[in-house]
Amino acid sequence: MDKNYPFKPYYLKIKMNKKTIVLFFLVLTSGIYYYALTAEEDRELITANVIKVIDGDTLTIENDQKIRLLGINTPESKMLKYEEAKEYLKKLENKTIMVEKRGIDKYGRILAHTFTKNNHINEQILKNGLGHLYYYEKDAYYNNLKKAEEYAREKNIGIWKPSSQKNCISLIELDPIEKTKRCSNEEKLTLLNSCNKDINITIKDDATHIYRETIKANQIFEKNFSCIWNDAGDTLYVHDSEGLLIFYRY
Repeated sequence: MDKNYPFKPYYLKIKMNKKTIVLFFLVLTSGIYYYALTAEEDRELITANVIKVIDGDTLTIENDQKIRLLGINTPESKMLKYEEAKEYLKKLENKTIMVEKRGIDKYGRILAHTFTKNNHINEQILKNGLGHLYYYEKDAYYNNLKKAEEYAREKNIGIWKPSSQKNCISLIELDPIEKTKRCSNEEKLTLLNSCNKDINITIKDDATHIYRETIKANQIFEKNFSCIWNDAGDTLYVHDSEGLLIFYRY
């Protein structure tokens, strides 16, 4: 054991009397309570007027503040349902919404859950198949958003509409691990085209990494990536040339 490491492994026997145990649990529970309080302090609910919609998951309110809808990711420009997702939000322009602030991203945008009088906007976008679930840290809305995405998937709505070529392309391997942990192009994706025709595809992850490729008829396609696939949990989406879903895999 490293003598500089301040904590003893769990298997070491520690003698504690009842008073020590009670004190330990008081400290532990007070710490949890404090965390809950500070987590609530990170949430701020405001009323805002929507000035402009930028895309399907980003809008601008007063003082040129940009709002990034939390927990979702809508299609990028030129992808299927990009315009539909944007138009869905544009219905909110010049209207008042509730914004539950949850922090600021690296671009200076406010991360938020947004609401009209009757709807959780983030959730409705998923339920209408205009985006997919996109979470770093789960919050109180995660389960509802997850169910909304599942509903759209099961109903083949929007981005989940299947391609006629869905039986042609299959996944052989997706290895998301960078062996050296230095982004050295060691992540590997292998697909098989089992049909007698070349197929143009788009490969996408949960974020905004997009690759357009062609898989030759009856051939295996291999591609290496560098720090794209999150080995802690990510999604692979493969679409056809029309943007219809061939398959996805968590």
